[in-house]
Amino acid sequence: MLTLSELKWFKSSFSEASGNACVEVAVCDDEQVAIRHSVHPSRGLTVGFSAFNALVQAVRAGTLRTPSR
Repeated sequence: MLTLSELKWFKSSFSEASGNACVEVAVCDDEQVAIRHSVHPSRGLTVGFSAFNALVQAVRAGTLRTPSR
């Protein structure tokens, strides 16, 4: 698998106009997607396509909730 810096990153279409507060996504391989915040590009996480798809569907449906602390 490629390192985070070697991946081809795509910014969200809902990103801030200046590009400083963006969610970025990159396809790692046939099974995983990487996600990072543009403010901290050296940090990110990888998830499987099914988990990423579930996240996207929840965002679109508005069903995500803030976790209680």
